[in-house]
Amino acid sequence: MLPILEYGKDLPRLFSRSQTDISEVNEAVKKIIAEVRKNGDKALFAYTKQFDNFDLSMQNILLTKGEIDEAVAKVPKKIMDAMRRAKDNIVAFHKRQMPKENFETKNGATTGFVYRAVSSAGIYVPGGKAAYPSSVLMCALPAVVAGVEEIVMVTPPGKYLNPLTIAAAKECGVNKIFRVGGAQAIAALAYGTESIPKADVIVGPGNIFVAVAKKEVYGQVGIDMLAGPSEILIIADNSANADFVAADMLSQAEHDELAASILLTTDKEFANAVNAALQAQLEKLTRKEIAKKSLENYGTIVLCDSLDQAAELSNKLAPEHLELCVKEPKKLLLKIKHAGAIFMGNYSPEPLGDYFAGSNHVLPTSSTARFSSGLGVDTYLKRISVIDYSKDAFLKSAEDIITLATVEELTAHAESVRIRTQI
Repeated sequence: MLPILEYGKDLPRLFSRSQTDISEVNEAVKKIIAEVRKNGDKALFAYTKQFDNFDLSMQNILLTKGEIDEAVAKVPKKIMDAMRRAKDNIVAFHKRQMPKENFETKNGATTGFVYRAVSSAGIYVPGGKAAYPSSVLMCALPAVVAGVEEIVMVTPPGKYLNPLTIAAAKECGVNKIFRVGGAQAIAALAYGTESIPKADVIVGPGNIFVAVAKKEVYGQVGIDMLAGPSEILIIADNSANADFVAADMLSQAEHDELAASILLTTDKEFANAVNAALQAQLEKLTRKEIAKKSLENYGTIVLCDSLDQAAELSNKLAPEHLELCVKEPKKLLLKIKHAGAIFMGNYSPEPLGDYFAGSNHVLPTSSTARFSSGLGVDTYLKRISVIDYSKDAFLKSAEDIITLATVEELTAHAESVRIRTQI
């Protein structure tokens, strides 16, 4: 079913995922942002009518407590219980990410740093009948742990408000939920309108217009990342279970026709077994056509000479999700430098991270794991330097500071120090 390639041959396929031409989208998004920035709610309401055919107003843009409670009441207890258990794991995991303040004093000179949360965060949640309450948990709970005071959510309007996403938002303590979506929602969060408060950080997935809008407003606000289609890379030896590996590859393929599912293995017989399992399992999927197209476009199996070689190739790809389905995953972990999240062994499949383990599933894609991390408490924190010198410590340093400032011809800097030496 999938091509089985030898290491070093035809590997450009692994790096060939097409890039969407965003030039036309970019111009449209720039116009939307400029209009919302200039005209606030007036532009926001007009674009909502144009794109969502919804009459938005000051009276209905914000969900009422009654609407929220009504939505939550529709969620079955079994789902709420599962969501709360996932929430507990996510909170516990992200609490461990909280950094500690650090100060050092030497000869009267104290330096260090403190961490402070941003004041407000905006979460974008896609609309429609597809519901991703797990993404609400993943975006909101790290902000709660970090200490963000105001967390607001925007989601496209319509007659149908998905109870699961609304329930997840309430469970996380989201302050306000607004009926607005698309690039106009991102612009509203970035610049603020009469209805929507300005955010310091914007996070959450969305379509191409949302992604381009986040890129455009970055700098005015912080963002989580510019995420592309999902991807999974699995390194497996002959100790792995072919059915497990095939199921995990399909778990990503069903996301998107542009998703990539890649297997690196040292065993050709195992590669053939995975191909057979993929064919059998594909037929049972509700999103069969999407998964099939994804595998046809970007599904790949590569035969490697060794696990070390597989790790080397994995590091070049820097995948969003990496599974180590090998006999000694802890040993192989030492070879891994770049990945969004790493899943160890046969019983740590990628969906465990998507929903329940507590680690965040908002992860860097398209090889950006080479230089970036997944969403976490640090997305909502700032590190602030603190400098506290005694007079004696300052005077001992003064001559060096004056020398360096003078070299750069910044005489006011030098004078700022010199004037304190004359008292």
